[in-house]
Amino acid sequence: MTERQVREQECQIARYRRLEREVTDPLAACLLHGIVEDLEAELRRDRPDWHDQRD
Repeated sequence: MTERQVREQECQIARYRRLEREVTDPLAACLLHGIVEDLEAELRRDRPDWHDQRD
């Protein structure tokens, strides 16, 4: 994964996290959480040096 792809993936993760916080439907929040976990796992698999930088 290139540095650009990593940055794009991190932006996508941030967008899904923001949506997860804003959504009011519990099912939607659960699905968004699963998406975030999958994207983070993909980054960790492709870039072992990547670490979660949650605020």
